[in-house]
Amino acid sequence: MLGVAGHGADISGGQGAITSSQTATGAAAWMPRVETGDESYRWRRLWVYDLASETVRCVSSREINVWEACWFGPDAVAAVVSPGPGEGLWYTATLERLELTSGARRSLYEPVDQLGWPAASPSGRYVAVVDAFCSDRWVVAGELRIVDAESGAVERVATNGVDISCVEWRSDTALLLAGHRGFETVVATYDLASGKFTETWTSWETTTSGFHATVSGGGASRDCALVGEGFRRAPEIAVIRNGEYRVVRSLDAEYSQTVQCLGGVEELTWNARDGLEIQGYLLKPNDVRKSHAVVTMVHGGPVANHRPRWLGRSLPMLLLLARGYAVFLPNPRGSSGRGQAFARGVLGDCGGEEMHDHLTGLDHLVASGRADPKRLGVTGVSHGGYMSSWIITQDARFAAAVPTAPVTNFLTEHLVSNIPDFVRVFLQDSITNTSGRYFTRSPVMFAHRVKTPALNVCGLLDRCTPPEEAVQFHNALIENGVTSVLVSYPEEGHGVRKMPAMFDYAARLVAWFERFMPASA
Repeated sequence: MLGVAGHGADISGGQGAITSSQTATGAAAWMPRVETGDESYRWRRLWVYDLASETVRCVSSREINVWEACWFGPDAVAAVVSPGPGEGLWYTATLERLELTSGARRSLYEPVDQLGWPAASPSGRYVAVVDAFCSDRWVVAGELRIVDAESGAVERVATNGVDISCVEWRSDTALLLAGHRGFETVVATYDLASGKFTETWTSWETTTSGFHATVSGGGASRDCALVGEGFRRAPEIAVIRNGEYRVVRSLDAEYSQTVQCLGGVEELTWNARDGLEIQGYLLKPNDVRKSHAVVTMVHGGPVANHRPRWLGRSLPMLLLLARGYAVFLPNPRGSSGRGQAFARGVLGDCGGEEMHDHLTGLDHLVASGRADPKRLGVTGVSHGGYMSSWIITQDARFAAAVPTAPVTNFLTEHLVSNIPDFVRVFLQDSITNTSGRYFTRSPVMFAHRVKTPALNVCGLLDRCTPPEEAVQFHNALIENGVTSVLVSYPEEGHGVRKMPAMFDYAARLVAWFERFMPASA
């Protein structure tokens, strides 16, 4: 089974949010690009490849766009589908059964929020899927549903507070699962017959590679394989056998032994303004000082999370630590791993209490003597870029900011980006409400308040948060006499990912913080 995206389809924001160009062979350079909103080449279709005959055939109808699919017995598939190919339509996609021979479609499940990771039992009786409040396609962690294809009954599985991000059937009645719960990465099983959810392995120090926790196994046992890592642990192929984590092969190549920039990791908890417990990490440089210049790195999403990734999985973070900065990684409300109510804390309140969760975290670091209040910086990508732009319009404590791939004007983000539905869902407002959140939560509308020097970074190929977002904020800051620089990478999409642009970006980011808030007082 093959999922095939047409030439010109967008890839997800988490993967870069770029699109391939669609140009006619031999067309003159002056020829315009024409978009009607109904370009057929953007659709994602489902194909089956027959190994015996070495032939392929399309098995999904022309009326649906297939985002994800899995075999549902020998003659059908279960698929997450929408009536069109637009990236924003993923937010309202549903689960359907598609018959391969007749092409018949049958609705299986209409979610409360968004869907991910469909997996069908070997017999085709059941299909499991994750229903979660999400901000990004492919970044799905939430509640487990099991649909009985015969009766249509839907079971909501209790997972002991774990946001599920990986689903795999071990037999017709047994599931292998993985996910997050606060600081923990959890691997578990679920038995349909008994209704028992059993945790087989948990860890605060080790997680898995990918957007969220992912494992794989086979047979009826609870054993599984994964690519594990931690802040101090390089990626490694590992297995979990009888609940014990065993390394098969480290991919370190002795790198972590030669780069001794990470001096310590603290798991932090603090109380938000309304008393809600918030969690995060503080990564400290390798020196003896107690108080440091601190750069807050805001994660994207907003429904995502910071977790123990090897050296932060970030070249800018690695260089900041090497240059003597501490790095603060908060998981404010809206983050995954704390249940759906916690994730929905950002719904209709982008830039509201989630912003104050960051600020109260910094208050905690300053009050405990870990952070120098005169040397606080902020950066982030995507929603982290939005927050890095927004927070400096609302609070003057930051000495420097580096927003990357930001949203700075929700009105233009709605009209120019490929995810207008994201804006509508998360703001819980209408573009026609001229006094609503499209305006009151847009950083560009408050640029006149900013005192913080800002390095604004964008990719010119970004479809998710188009470069115009960074351009607007930069121009607004300049107009209001604020120190601002705009850096636009011509071959980058959503975030700076390719080399050598990544090295250039990391060097500019670190230089910006060193210019306005040196690591040494």
